[in-house]
Amino acid sequence: MNPLENKDLQLAKQKLKTQELSLVIVKNEKTVFETKKPGVTGFLTAIETVNPDLSGSSVADKIVGVAVALLCVHSGVSAVFAQTISDEGIKVLEENSIDCQFEKKVSNILNRTKTDVCPFEKTAISSTNPKDAYLKLKALAAEMVAKSKKPSC
Repeated sequence: MNPLENKDLQLAKQKLKTQELSLVIVKNEKTVFETKKPGVTGFLTAIETVNPDLSGSSVADKIVGVAVALLCVHSGVSAVFAQTISDEGIKVLEENSIDCQFEKKVSNILNRTKTDVCPFEKTAISSTNPKDAYLKLKALAAEMVAKSKKPSC
């Protein structure tokens, strides 16, 4: 990782922690996206509104599992900081040469009620590649909104 990317990651990490955000994306020392929205939907919104400018960016997210990791790969992100990350999320990032820092590692990302694995994680795990994951995750989020349900993780 070059020094600028590292600086981007540090800026994203600092903003995530000090401003009570759930997701911060920084590129070339500028914040290109931030949200307090919990879950995968924030990252999906970033892809819809900022892409293709996410390529080469650094991401700081509260929770990173397979779903967010695959979205990072799909978007060309170069570095990720997670407050909590799953084992499989780390594996996806490492397999795709994305620098990864984290505070806490867990075996699975659970739904909001902590009764099962997050439905976005289940969808991501069943995907064949990052683009497929993006399309399936986007469809799942739209389906949940259509049912007037909050995404469950």
